[in-house]
Amino acid sequence: MVRDIVTLVARFPSKIKPSGFIGAALSLLLASSLAQAQAVNIPNFWDPRTQLERPDLPTTRTIRFLVDDDFPPLHFPGLDGGPTGFSVELARAACERLGLTCTIQVRRFDMLLDALNERQGDVVAAAIPVNADLRRRFAVTSPYFKIPARFVVRRDRNQPAPDAKTLQGKTIGVVGGTAHEAFAKAFMAGSTLKPYPEAAAAQAALKAGEVDYLFADGLGFALWIGGEEAGGCCDFSGGSYLESRFFGEGIGFITRTDDDALRRALDFALQQLWKEGKYAELYLRFFPISPF
Repeated sequence: MVRDIVTLVARFPSKIKPSGFIGAALSLLLASSLAQAQAVNIPNFWDPRTQLERPDLPTTRTIRFLVDDDFPPLHFPGLDGGPTGFSVELARAACERLGLTCTIQVRRFDMLLDALNERQGDVVAAAIPVNADLRRRFAVTSPYFKIPARFVVRRDRNQPAPDAKTLQGKTIGVVGGTAHEAFAKAFMAGSTLKPYPEAAAAQAALKAGEVDYLFADGLGFALWIGGEEAGGCCDFSGGSYLESRFFGEGIGFITRTDDDALRRALDFALQQLWKEGKYAELYLRFFPISPF
């Protein structure tokens, strides 16, 4: 795990600050495995009452996964220059679970769906949000990841956990023009919303005490909280917000509509990886600070 965290820092210093992210990883290594599992919230997107059946796929077929390499910790270059990350390693684990041979090919993010449509690959394993337009063009597995909205507060202010009552009269920082601002306007009446032009400005405002709460992207927060810029100032407060009308349906493996057997096989593999603990193993490897 430390190797992957160091890779993130080396490859993306502007996105991930080393001291906090590596520190979080080392803390996980020093803790017992039980304490680690208790400390990190691992999401579950699979209904245990639904038991999927494995469809027949020719074991001689090679499945070609298409990925981007510029969105850590979901997909990014490893130490050897090859692609890695949560989505990439989950794809590899799904192939192993199905007993299939797979390749991983890197494309520019804006070319992934075109490459899939043109049969240059079989599956896209990247952080492309699932929405109605995507479903009209392609087939998608059940989500294996979602990016929740979260509240963050200063640790030294002892703000109560956010709810309809405690947010009354509070000042909430948001990034202007985002789904998080729209959600706050719809459901946080009685609070004062303070929009900022970008996430960095909103985070600086929270750190400076200009707002009581900050409401935004939980994945970005998870990287920021442990980083040098936050300096240990802040932490999550309350739970995750996953309202699909505002924050999307999540991220799944994307296939062509005429390859439904492959889509169903990947759905089966994802469910099995969750049940067998492999999903949790990979999640802890790439999310030492969980966005959930």
